[in-house]
Amino acid sequence: MPASVSTVLILICLLQIKHMFADYFLQTPKMLQGRGSYWHMGRAQHAGVHALGSVLALLAVGAPLGFILVLVPLEWAVHFNIDWGKARYSEMRSYGPEEAGFWRANGFDQALHQLTYVAMAWAFVEFGAAG
Repeated sequence: MPASVSTVLILICLLQIKHMFADYFLQTPKMLQGRGSYWHMGRAQHAGVHALGSVLALLAVGAPLGFILVLVPLEWAVHFNIDWGKARYSEMRSYGPEEAGFWRANGFDQALHQLTYVAMAWAFVEFGAAG
């Protein structure tokens, strides 16, 4: 059966909840420090927390394992690079939380993550749902 609108909305809600926890509750000091350098183990771990949450969300809506094994590493790579871009941009300009540029970069970062979830939901409908 193709994915229903309800299933897609549930997936998007699960991805939103996962995002909130991974970005705002589960980050460690290691994940937050030194993020302007590209090969940053903390950022890799942070993206891994997101990936694990996405696995759980996709399993909850019945996505097949093969689909998950393709989609989630792609999400990990996208998340890792979005976060690096924000950190690098903010670091190069010495933006801190008291400056508007910091919040514009943060908003752009969050919008890109949300668009990633829309793309993941689309991929689920097109390739991951039985139909």
